[in-house]
Amino acid sequence: MESLASSSAIPLLSPPPSALSINTTTKPRNSVSFKHRSQQVWCTSSSTMNTTPSDLSTKTTKEEKLWGGRFEESVTDAVERFTESISFDKALYKQDIRGSRAHASMLARQGLISVSDKDSILQGLDEIERRIEDGEFVWRTDREDVHMNIEASLTDLIGEPAKKLHTARSRNDQVLTDFRLWCRDAIDNIVAHIKHLQVALVTLATKNENLIVPGYTHLQRAQPVLLQHLLLAFVEQLDRDAGRLLDCRERLNFCPLGACALAGTGLPIDRFMTSADLGFTAPMRNRVSDRDFVLEFLSANSITAIHLSRLGEEWVLWASEEFGFLTPSDAVSTGSSIMPQKKNPDPMELVRGKSARVVGDLVTLLVLCKGLPLAYNRDLQEDKEPVFDSTKTIIGMLEVCAEFAQNITFNREKIKKALPAGYLDATTLADYLVKKGIPFRTSHDIVGKSVALCVSKNCQLQDLSLEELRSLNPVFDEDVYEFLGVENAVKKFCSYGSTGSECVAEQLDLWVTKLQINTAGHK
Repeated sequence: MESLASSSAIPLLSPPPSALSINTTTKPRNSVSFKHRSQQVWCTSSSTMNTTPSDLSTKTTKEEKLWGGRFEESVTDAVERFTESISFDKALYKQDIRGSRAHASMLARQGLISVSDKDSILQGLDEIERRIEDGEFVWRTDREDVHMNIEASLTDLIGEPAKKLHTARSRNDQVLTDFRLWCRDAIDNIVAHIKHLQVALVTLATKNENLIVPGYTHLQRAQPVLLQHLLLAFVEQLDRDAGRLLDCRERLNFCPLGACALAGTGLPIDRFMTSADLGFTAPMRNRVSDRDFVLEFLSANSITAIHLSRLGEEWVLWASEEFGFLTPSDAVSTGSSIMPQKKNPDPMELVRGKSARVVGDLVTLLVLCKGLPLAYNRDLQEDKEPVFDSTKTIIGMLEVCAEFAQNITFNREKIKKALPAGYLDATTLADYLVKKGIPFRTSHDIVGKSVALCVSKNCQLQDLSLEELRSLNPVFDEDVYEFLGVENAVKKFCSYGSTGSECVAEQLDLWVTKLQINTAGHK
C-alpha cells in the first residue's frame, strides 16, 4: 500500500495566466444522496490549502482502516502520527479525484460496476471536491492520506457503491497517477514563468540599445560586449531550461493507473481508456514504482535554479558601489536595520541563496531512491515534500527575477567611464594582425607586448602612436585605429552569435518574434 507526503500544500504561484489555481467559488451540486457515519464531522472554518497538522481532525475512537481486515489491533498513536501524510499530500486532491473519475468511468464501461454505481461515484466525487474547495472538508489523520480520506468520505456520502471504486487499483498506481498529473501541471506552470522572465529580459534588452558593457572572464575585464548580447545569453539559458522540462514532461506522460501494486490485475480493465481520459500518451508498459521522472524533474529545476543564481550574482555585483552599473528601484530593494544609507538588492541575493534549496531537494530524492529494491517501498512516501518544495521555490525565484528585471536602470554614464580600463580591445587588435597575415600566436605575442607598453605609459592601446606600434611590428598601418577603442572593437565582431551590432540585432528580433513581444515605445 502506498501513501504520500509532501511539503506544505502549495497552490502554485503566478503571474502568468497559465499558472495553476484553485477554484474557491464552486457552487454546491445537489444531485447526491448523503449517508453519514456517526463519527464523521463535515464543518470546519479553516482553509484546506493552508491546513497544518494541528488543524487536522483526530478521533478518540479510531476508525477501522480500509486495509485492516487481517489486523487484530490498531496501530499506536506514535505510529499513526509518524506514518500519516494527509497533512501534506492533500495538495494532490484535484489529481486524485480526476483519476478516480476516469477509473470509475472505465470500470462501468467494462461492466465491472453498474452505470448507476458509476453515476453515484461521480456525483459523490463532485461533492467532495466542492467541499474541499469551499473549506468544508475535514482531513482526518486516522485516514492516513489523500486517497483514503477521499475514499472513506465517499463511502460516507454514497454508501456501498464507493467500495467498488478501488476495484483493479492499488494505492501504488493511484498515487503515481496523481503524482504524474501533478508534476505535469507543475511543469506547465514553471515553463509559463520561464517565458514570463524571458519576456522581461528581452524587453529590458530592447530598452538598452547600443549600450556597451565590459565582458568578464575570471571576473577580469575581457572584451567589450553589448548589454543586449549579455541579457540574451540568459534568455538562451532559460530556453534550454524550458526544453529540459518539456522533455521531462513528455517522458513522464505515461499512465500507471490499472497497473495495481506491481503485477497488474486479472480483471478485464481498459487501461488505454483511462490513459486517454487523463490526457496521457499511453499506459505504462511495466512497473509503477520508479521515480526517475521525479529525479529528472528536480534535476531540470536544479539547473534552472543554478542559471537564476548566476543571474542573481551578476546583478548583485553590478548593483554594488564598486561596479555601479545598475540601480534597482526602491520597489525591489531593502534597507539595513542599522545603516540608514544602505539599499540592498536582497531579492537577487535570495535567488542566489534559494538555489541551494532546490539543489538540496534533488539530492534528497537521489539519496531516497538509491538503495530501493524493485516495486513500491514505503520510503517513497517521502518523495512528495522535495517535489512540492522545489516547485514552489523555483516558481518564486522566476517570479522575483522577472520583477527585478522590470525595476532596474542601467547607469550609462558610469558604464561608459568604466569602459577604457582593462584593454578590452586587445583581442580585436590581434584579429587585425591576423588579417594582415600574421599567425595568431605571433599576433597574440605582439599585442601582449603592446599592452605591456601601455601599462608602462599608463595609457590605452588607442593612445599608442603608429611609430610605437611599428616598433613592435612593421605591419601596423593607419587603419589599425579602426580596430581600437570599445566602439570600434564591437563593430568588428561579425561571426554568428557574436556581440556585433548586426548579429545582436538579429538575435533580438528572433526573440521578440518568438516571444510575441510588443516593442512599441521601448527603444
